[in-house]
Amino acid sequence: MPFGIKNAPSHLQIMMNEIFPEELSKGWLIIYINDIIVCSKTWEEHMYRFSRGLTKVQSVNMKISLKKFPFGFKELKALGNVVFGLSLGIEKNKVAEVLLKPMPLNKMGIQSFLGFAGYYRQHIKDFASIARPLYKLCDKETVFEMTVDRVKAFESLRESLTTAPLLLMLYFKLPSKLYIDASGDGLGAALHQVQIMNDKPVE
Repeated sequence: MPFGIKNAPSHLQIMMNEIFPEELSKGWLIIYINDIIVCSKTWEEHMYRFSRGLTKVQSVNMKISLKKFPFGFKELKALGNVVFGLSLGIEKNKVAEVLLKPMPLNKMGIQSFLGFAGYYRQHIKDFASIARPLYKLCDKETVFEMTVDRVKAFESLRESLTTAPLLLMLYFKLPSKLYIDASGDGLGAALHQVQIMNDKPVE
């Protein structure tokens, strides 16, 4: 597929999904455009699944770049995230880039920051409430001015990104607890599960 075609990524994603339908349906293979991730619990299982995936790749004359080919790792960096077992964290290099940048001086800068922070919103508790002053600042009718509450929101989000907790995936074979609460502002619920790191919320 040639470079530069606007719809190339979506067409490539569809093509990849059509090549690996069974593997995708079973959940042990993940594809994002031209990135393929094979997930396994044991080394033997991993070798079998890897061999099976490689056979499919060869059957359609696809090529794999060995320079971009980490194999057999327990920890994996993908799409700005760090995946380790059942946990999901933020890639620290991505956060470091934001910390090195000065406070935005215009709406475009705020929108760019919100886009980055919003990508990791599941790691930030009360993201919508914290970011509300900055989102209001992006309105067309609003004059750009970094007021105290907006600066506070910016710094709070930036701090939250550096201290973001690991998110744990739900493991159905382990016991779970459902906590619920309500207040005048709304309803809330949290699903907790006893895993390696004790009783933790599952996102």
